Amino acid sequence: MSSTSISAPAILRSQRWALAALLLGGIVIGCSPIFVRLSEVGPMTTAFWRVALGMLPLLGWQAASQSRGEADARPAGFSDYIALCVPGVMLAGDLVAWHISLHLTSVANATLLANMAPIFVTLGGWLLFRTKISRIFLTGLALALAGVVILKGGPAALGGGDIKGDVIAIIAAVFYAGYILSLGKVRSRYSTLTVMLWTTGSAAICMLPLALFFEAGFWPYTLFGWAILIGLAWLSHAGGQGLIIFALAWLPAAFSSLTLLIQPVVATILAWLLLSETIGIMQAVGGIIVLAGILVARRG
Repeated sequence: MSSTSISAPAILRSQRWALAALLLGGIVIGCSPIFVRLSEVGPMTTAFWRVALGMLPLLGWQAASQSRGEADARPAGFSDYIALCVPGVMLAGDLVAWHISLHLTSVANATLLANMAPIFVTLGGWLLFRTKISRIFLTGLALALAGVVILKGGPAALGGGDIKGDVIAIIAAVFYAGYILSLGKVRSRYSTLTVMLWTTGSAAICMLPLALFFEAGFWPYTLFGWAILIGLAWLSHAGGQGLIIFALAWLPAAFSSLTLLIQPVVATILAWLLLSETIGIMQAVGGIIVLAGILVARRG
């Protein structure tokens, strides 16, 4: 059903649900650094298992939908298949680049620079799709990004990294921007389930050779290790990314990427609760500023 056949109040309700789903998705994905930190396998292999194991609940969802006779749009030609695979390739590039940057530069630099994706989403939306950008939105974007900088220790935190790792972290942000933008295009044609299946499957195919050839120890060696990977796959990927993809049917890509800046806020809180990492006044102020920036951008 097209948006023109839906009443304005219904659209507004759908956008509110989409915003709630987007925020919840960002919160859930904010748990992923904890899972990655506790994983028994390397970062590349962890990224692979994140999407490979994430296929299991998606296949179960597909089987349940088919048993109920629910119809879903299918790709009709080669260009459709490519369009559905592009977000998965972008996701794979984001995860690989970010994990590499974590080993080449400081954690603060890698996390901060990788979260610059909203800049590239806004720029890409304007260049590629001529998306209109209001001054209020730009104000909210600047405010939220400033909050992330403060959250990660301020500009001085950027001094402890390596330039090569910093560049790779920025590349991760570009890939994530491509992921959000390409998701926004295919989500207007296909259901959340279809997009998730194609995105997750193509990302797994891209990351499998990297996990096999660049890291030792492909299999976790304890049940705890498997539990960590399942939690990462089912909670952070299938749950978090599924909520984000659902939201992109109703919300602009630029605003969606900005809202996902809640992830480092959640990761910082969880690191404090579970890993005994300290939270100072700067981190608290940064988190508040991020949330304020999101609220301002929403008005734009």
